Amino acid sequence: MAHLTALLLASVLVFVLSATPTLSIITGGGGATARQSTSLNHGAARTYVVLVEPPAHAHHADEAAHRRWHESFLRPGTAGGDAPTIRHSYTGVFSGFAAKLTEDELAAVSRKRGFVRAFPERRVPLMTTRTPGFLGLDAKQGVWNATNYGEGVIVGLLDTGIAASHRSFGDEGMPPPPAKWKGKCQAPVRCNNKLVGLVSLMGGNDTTDAVGHGTHTAGTAAGHFVDGVSAFGLGKGTAAGIAPGAHLAMYKVCDGEGCFESDILAGMDAAVKDGVDVLSLSLGGPSIPLDKDLIAIGAFGVMSKGVLVVCAGGNSGPTPSTLSNEAPWILTVGAGSVDRSYRATVRLGDGEAFDGESLTQDKRFSSKAYPLYYPQGTSYCDYFDGVNITGKVVVCDTETPLPPLNSIQAVQAAGGAGVVFINEADFGYTIVVEKYYNLPMSQVTATDGAKIMGYARVGSTAAAHTATILFNSSIVHVKPAPIVAAFSSRGPNAASPGVLKPDIMAPGLNILAAWPSMVPIDGTESYSYNVASGTSMAAPHATGIVALVKKAHPDWSPSAVKSAIMTTSSTADNAGHPIMDEEHRKASFYSIGAGHVDAAKAVDPGLVYDLDVGDYSAYICGLLGEPAMKTITGNSSLTCAAMGSIPEAQLNYPAILVPLSEKPFKAKRTVTNVGPAMSVYTAHLDVPKWLKVKVEPESLEFTSAMEKKTFTVTVSSGGGDGDADAGQLAEGSLRWVSEDHVVRSPIIADARVVPT
Repeated sequence: MAHLTALLLASVLVFVLSATPTLSIITGGGGATARQSTSLNHGAARTYVVLVEPPAHAHHADEAAHRRWHESFLRPGTAGGDAPTIRHSYTGVFSGFAAKLTEDELAAVSRKRGFVRAFPERRVPLMTTRTPGFLGLDAKQGVWNATNYGEGVIVGLLDTGIAASHRSFGDEGMPPPPAKWKGKCQAPVRCNNKLVGLVSLMGGNDTTDAVGHGTHTAGTAAGHFVDGVSAFGLGKGTAAGIAPGAHLAMYKVCDGEGCFESDILAGMDAAVKDGVDVLSLSLGGPSIPLDKDLIAIGAFGVMSKGVLVVCAGGNSGPTPSTLSNEAPWILTVGAGSVDRSYRATVRLGDGEAFDGESLTQDKRFSSKAYPLYYPQGTSYCDYFDGVNITGKVVVCDTETPLPPLNSIQAVQAAGGAGVVFINEADFGYTIVVEKYYNLPMSQVTATDGAKIMGYARVGSTAAAHTATILFNSSIVHVKPAPIVAAFSSRGPNAASPGVLKPDIMAPGLNILAAWPSMVPIDGTESYSYNVASGTSMAAPHATGIVALVKKAHPDWSPSAVKSAIMTTSSTADNAGHPIMDEEHRKASFYSIGAGHVDAAKAVDPGLVYDLDVGDYSAYICGLLGEPAMKTITGNSSLTCAAMGSIPEAQLNYPAILVPLSEKPFKAKRTVTNVGPAMSVYTAHLDVPKWLKVKVEPESLEFTSAMEKKTFTVTVSSGGGDGDADAGQLAEGSLRWVSEDHVVRSPIIADARVVPT
């Protein structure tokens, strides 16, 4: 059953890590479970990810030599008896292995020379046509033409597998992958020029996507052009991924119950060795320190190989500080709406009309007025004993992002003609749609729902109140868009409070993309395309844009690519106003990151904020200290004395997040010229009047390509002027403007940030 998966399958796979041997079970949208028992004893075995030093002469060692080194930690005598076996051997992103160990065996392993650290693995749950046009991509001109649709770039995804024979993964007109590619398709699946890699890291040969999640994310990132596509007859048009000319490689590391960390790391390891150009993970878990987060540690290794890791930011919004994947070397993506609505308008008997949405649009549903029934006392529509609702439109309240399936079944079983579901209040104007049984329905916002309930309750004539649902298929160019999706997780960044997260916002609400026909959507019927929601859907949009940038600039570092996407993003919606959150308030940078992705501009940013492995290592020294730095970098020979220490606010990040106080605070940044050699940029500030911001120097003059210039931003509070947030939080922007480019960085001054 697809019910309640569009948000929690759309919330993709998430791992939670703890260094303690006893597991805590996290409930809600992103719980963690153990591969074995949650209660450990000395005789019970469970899977650990073990980090070890590389073997001697590692640069000359082949895969077999690395594996022999890893196996040496598990030879007979480790704890007596037969030696444990290795589940995965890691050589691409770091040196280590995964194995099932008892506590006694782990203790023996930890005493061996070369042991670094061990982590008990966790399992986390999953986090899901119009969007290319919404992002400014045009098949006849612009960035698609300039990058040849991402041709030659290899997009890797860690997910639930893929429907390999789906039309979105056909290879008509596509060339073979570049010669560097070393990946393969696991039998019985045969690769083509679109799908160039498909393996399972979960054991066995089953690469089938029995969930739908992997097929959907892969189609979103790099699905081929397919004409005449719709979902349930809605959203008709041509389907295409963001980088339709790119190659795809799928690494199956998850199933419908989630993903194990050891499998995710094996997928990262294989992807780097195969030669992917960007790696997409619609996964994540609750915030934990970076040196205890195996996804962050693995992503550091991937980044060090020149590959950017793109991750879903989590589906725990709108609560603050609920992000997943907060490491600064990851591109963390939040979710917003697009300019399409699956319109289902509720028209009341008094003439008032309220625009809702629905994927269950029955054109045979008469536009006549139906009796309107609203349950008194309870509004959840769980049962209708002794109540006649035959032929009536029933109003149901809900406390969940998606209408409860039991309510739909109850209304249908009792003979209701249709149903109006009122959105959860916390979700504001965010409506998450999903395909249900064939019961005509509309989902409306809590604000509109309150008016509908008020109409249904009024006076003694309530029994005569009527309503109907007008189905208008799908409507495009809806304004305002984008709006922050309520479920999209928010900052501040708990793991690193001085670094802005999410980095960016991308389409993630009600996204139409490929779906495996073998996976039923409404309980019985099969479809080739489906609509799903979540930061899981937002991440592959950003991944596709990364592929386009990599095609245009194959030699750029992961940080340069990330900077290009952040500094060219937009803070305005399609009506020209500031992007709003789910309550139609101006959205904070803690909701949208630098802004909403703009694919058309990202390939030509003008300036970039670059970072390398050494910069990140020094940042880890400043944040967590030397032991954490050695764990994350996988290099025990490094020292913080040699690397230095970079405070969070001084990390050369495209966003500027500083403490807010009356005492001036200086943040230094360095930009690299990737635009015209002869360029002059002038600083422009857009900040609240009460915030004092100074940029020195006020202009940057470049005379050559790749030239670097350094500037300083000094921030202090100047006292409030009646602003409710004065003295606590201030947000603005620094724009470096030249004849050809606008390079924008958010400025966030937050009193909660501790000066370092």
